[in-house]
Amino acid sequence: MSERYLDDFAVGERFVTRGVTLTESMIVGFALTYDPQPFHIDAEAARQSTYGGLIASGFQTLALGFRMVLETGIFRAASMGSPGFDELRWLRPVRPGDTLRTEAEVRENTPSRSKPDRGVLRVAYRIKNQRDEEVLSFLSMHLLKRRLP
Repeated sequence: MSERYLDDFAVGERFVTRGVTLTESMIVGFALTYDPQPFHIDAEAARQSTYGGLIASGFQTLALGFRMVLETGIFRAASMGSPGFDELRWLRPVRPGDTLRTEAEVRENTPSRSKPDRGVLRVAYRIKNQRDEEVLSFLSMHLLKRRLP
């Protein structure tokens, strides 16, 4: 992907990542380290839960969805981090064998008034499974460098 800066993004622009399939071992491994709830780490306990089977941690889904975006290289040249995100929603359980992809849409592009070398790109993210069902959504603010003359 070519180098992109704040000035290169248009409101309404969309992009989609490749897909990644989660395995049971990926789900359990992440959960054992970061979110050791029974429905993430124990198949039998998960069957007895309200979910009826093992599900991925929402934090894993968020991290994986964002990693897929970073792997496209779209922010490589200009990223200066992020001041945060809003409206995080876990919408549907993610199970072993699900293949996720991230879809993103640029919502706002705001150059900084006080620091002309940068600005904030606001992007709506939707992580979807192989059935095109939305499993997670959030709005992110990306602090990006501007293209200097």
